[in-house]
Amino acid sequence: MATLLLTAVGSAFGGPIGGAIGALVGRQIDTMIFGGRRVEGPRLKDLTVQTSSYGSALPLHFGKMRAAGSVIWATELIEHKESTGGGKGRPSVTSYAYSSSFAVAISSRPIAGIGRIWADGNLLRGANGDLKVGGKLRVHLGHGDQTADPLMAQAEGTARCPAYRGLAYVVFEDLELADYGNRLPSLTFEILADASSTSIAAVARTILPEVVVSNLDIGLAGFSIDQGSAGDSLAVIADAVPIAFAVVGGALAVHSAEPTGPVVPILLPEPAAANRDAQSAEAKASGWSRKREPLPQVRQCGIRYYDVARDYQPGLQRGIGRSERGDLQVIELPAALSAAQAQTLASNASRRATRPADTISYRVTEIDPAIVPGAFVEVPIASGLWRVAQWEWQQDGVLLSLAACPSNGGSMTGAAVMADPGRINAATDLASTPTVLGAFALPWDGTGSGTTPAVFVAASGASAGWTGAALLADLGGDGGALTSIGTTGRRRARMGRTVGTFPAASPLLLDRQSTLDVVLAGPDQTLEDASLIQLLQGANRARIGSEIVQFASAKPLGGGVWRLSGWLRGRGGTEWAIGSHTANEPFVLIEDTLVQLDAAQIGDPATTRIVAVGLGDTAAVSVSISDPGATLRPLSPVHGKAVRQADGTMALDWVRRARGAWRWLDGVDAPLNEEAERWEITVGDPDAPVLRWQTTGPSLAVATGQIADLPAGAPRYFAVRQIGRNAASPALRIDFPA
Repeated sequence: MATLLLTAVGSAFGGPIGGAIGALVGRQIDTMIFGGRRVEGPRLKDLTVQTSSYGSALPLHFGKMRAAGSVIWATELIEHKESTGGGKGRPSVTSYAYSSSFAVAISSRPIAGIGRIWADGNLLRGANGDLKVGGKLRVHLGHGDQTADPLMAQAEGTARCPAYRGLAYVVFEDLELADYGNRLPSLTFEILADASSTSIAAVARTILPEVVVSNLDIGLAGFSIDQGSAGDSLAVIADAVPIAFAVVGGALAVHSAEPTGPVVPILLPEPAAANRDAQSAEAKASGWSRKREPLPQVRQCGIRYYDVARDYQPGLQRGIGRSERGDLQVIELPAALSAAQAQTLASNASRRATRPADTISYRVTEIDPAIVPGAFVEVPIASGLWRVAQWEWQQDGVLLSLAACPSNGGSMTGAAVMADPGRINAATDLASTPTVLGAFALPWDGTGSGTTPAVFVAASGASAGWTGAALLADLGGDGGALTSIGTTGRRRARMGRTVGTFPAASPLLLDRQSTLDVVLAGPDQTLEDASLIQLLQGANRARIGSEIVQFASAKPLGGGVWRLSGWLRGRGGTEWAIGSHTANEPFVLIEDTLVQLDAAQIGDPATTRIVAVGLGDTAAVSVSISDPGATLRPLSPVHGKAVRQADGTMALDWVRRARGAWRWLDGVDAPLNEEAERWEITVGDPDAPVLRWQTTGPSLAVATGQIADLPAGAPRYFAVRQIGRNAASPALRIDFPA
């Protein structure tokens, strides 16, 4: 068993050792000195406990650990009001969210930094240092020259705000709490207490700065001390790793109680007979006696620890061996370890628990300064390696108490073991990516009055780490002021850019020949195939440039590139845009991930710009609204024809299409959906006409004399447009009859 010289520890803390050294040398007491008293040193704790109690002890952390902190300062919750909806016949919804600023103390010694942060078990801060929700984070490392946090100093006043020197803490500024029930979440931190991993020696040197530490370079990923004295802390370590104390040269020394590598033991001289005070006549005559305890009951030991492979969740590894009647002896070691390390420690602890005690009382008359408690020796009267447990200077010599120890250093090293740490559903750590934004108006779908623009926003990111963005409107002419118009939500729109130019095709037929490659914003996003029946029910509608299309086939080419084919073109009255495509046009799948904006908030879509700001954006993303008149613009007429009558009159007629009337269910004329029926007919381009007429019905009779005197080279076609309340429709071309 590991031993502790508690009186020597007390002397080391008490100041100069002086003349008391003679009384303390050799009085090394086994850990059983604790008797029935339970040692309350550092303990393994739940990772979800966050405190804010005044006067709570703050822990010491070493290496890399995960631990909860203690809230030391906080502001009141700040309320944020936001209204959404109100478009497309939907009611307006006002929601309230809250944010707060607060500080959390995490270590009472300086640290090297902070890694990941968990809030209610989910990642709040990723390995790359990115926060998953809105807010700012500042880390104060706890050095002696750190200054007060500027936010805390502003809130409390410079005179009342300490710098907390020597204390490592973090400050969250305006942390958004919507994801945590609008309350402060329970936080745990990956604390990078040191630049690299730590060791038992490093821990001992920190808590006992005046002590000489040797042969304890046993690597640990991390270690925490949150309560108890220095002696209690070392006692907890000693349950798993044997350590011993001695006073050497007037200084307290801490070292391994078992060899950690090759050992060159000291050969003791022959034992010397005693004149008095021998325990037996045999010991008095021979100068030594040996005591072997009976073989103890087999008892299995286990180590509870923080498993580095499972995000520092508590784990338990049992020592290899058989277990008889009795409880498992569990050693709670508040250290971050691998499963293999923990199992090695548990196996070694099991071996020590089942090894019978073998001691020798050995008397010598020669004084060797190297023979001190903890030294490894060999004796001429027995084989094996022995450790000097204690010695006492008597009248007729020095009485050494020797304890048998393994010569292979099994408690420190061992053969490689296979240990399973178990599985963990690790929190997803996806970095926030910049916002990809698009804004456009769509043709009226027939719901509502159809008198206001239907403007939609498509927003996405390159990965699922994109968690949405705040939306604002730049109305123009207002000194650059921005108006909040809601949020995009967390769902990513399936959008991207086209590769190459979309070829023209007839809007009246299913185009089975044309293909178009599309690069989606996120390589993890997918597109699906659709049958003809699904297409007729509205599946796979997309906006490419200004044209609305549907596609039947989507084949992945890798890297987020998809090849689309099987087209229905010019949907929603956008056949006018079929021939206007260029390379690298925006592609947006029209689905419920789009966000419809409130027309009352965005003003004139022709001049308003939409602005988005997300967590991954280094600067605001701003776009104009594409095709802003699409909702209110009348549809072009169809089935136009021009017939020359017998008297030379040219008779024109056409069929009206109405906004929002996409299903011709009863076969009668489509509804007007405008204030009045008005038509404009021109010869040639409507923007530069040769002749112009206006009618209130879908027909026109053109007298022979009106077109007989057209100059040579003048256009020989009519352009027919419906004049709506807000705009004119695209023109229908009707060629002159032969």
